[in-house]
Amino acid sequence: MAKIHEGSKAPAFDLLDQDGEAFSSADLDGKAYVLWFYPKADTPG
Repeated sequence: MAKIHEGSKAPAFDLLDQDGEAFSSADLDGKAYVLWFYPKADTPG
């Protein structure tokens, strides 16, 4: 698994949003955004 370093470009991704609609990192081209990761089911890490 590749390590992502602070300030580096995020890998491309496709996923569903909170409403079940398709969403892609391409939708954010040219915009600043934050990727936030947390443990499954918000359990302690």
